Amino acid sequence: MISSLLKRFGIGLALILELVLFGILSPYFFTPDNLLNVSLQISITAIIAAGMTLVILTGGIDLSVGSIVACAGVLSTMALKVDVSFALALTFALAAGLLLGAVSGGVAGLFITRFNITPFIVTLALMTVWRGSAFVLTEGRPVWELPDAFALLGGGRILGIPAPTIIMVLVFAVVHVILTYTRFGRYVYAVGGNAEAARLAGINTKRVLFQVYIVSGMLSAVSGILLASRMNSGQPNAGLMYELDVIAAVVVGGTSLTGGRGTVIGTLIGSILIGVLRNGLNLLNVGSYVQQIIVGAVILLAVLLDRLRA
Repeated sequence: MISSLLKRFGIGLALILELVLFGILSPYFFTPDNLLNVSLQISITAIIAAGMTLVILTGGIDLSVGSIVACAGVLSTMALKVDVSFALALTFALAAGLLLGAVSGGVAGLFITRFNITPFIVTLALMTVWRGSAFVLTEGRPVWELPDAFALLGGGRILGIPAPTIIMVLVFAVVHVILTYTRFGRYVYAVGGNAEAARLAGINTKRVLFQVYIVSGMLSAVSGILLASRMNSGQPNAGLMYELDVIAAVVVGGTSLTGGRGTVIGTLIGSILIGVLRNGLNLLNVGSYVQQIIVGAVILLAVLLDRLRA
């Protein structure tokens, strides 16, 4: 009985214990400003993690997400500097960023499905390509002097709630509905559970894989645009090591790295758990290097628990 409860609600219980612990240790933890700050801090990587969940559910991996964040942010901010009205420039910016994400996902999906190259190698190559492209486009310099209105997208608030937080909630709601109530969602789980059995059952496994990488790329681009808006600049070095934080959130949330098992709600809880951990350690004045050790240990523990559940 206890074992069954831990399997189903272990990550939720861990988050509750973490909240209680930091609430006791720091009087500032449960203040409204700090909680909103936590939601803002996790929103960028959590949005990427929603797309990464689909990829990992199929048994794949996407290491290019951090570089897409940088390149999409650079492209969108460069588009904003076109000498047209702000509304038209913003349209160009959003289209440019999202198109980059879709192209990256499409290229990854093509090489994985058509040429049978492992996702690790394909996305590792794309990680280098897009990071290099971001530096080439900007000549290593940030894109500055952007319209003030652009900063509202990543830094504005609606009814006191940060705009990126609202976007994050909407993204997770949509992905949850897709995975839970649509045929495509069932196909994603089937491909991750046993790709050959799914193919024999009539599922176009290559199409499913192609589509999940496009979704991952586009959600990474969304985060890149939001991050550029929040900083009000396009930074070619943005998103460094994001792929590790994103994969950590997915794994901590209970999605199996071998595919076929996990939920996007678990990923959201995993993102919150890691975000709360970092925030609580900051409030307790724990050094950044020590934080890396602690977060790494949490990830290792999560993977171990996943293997024990399996």
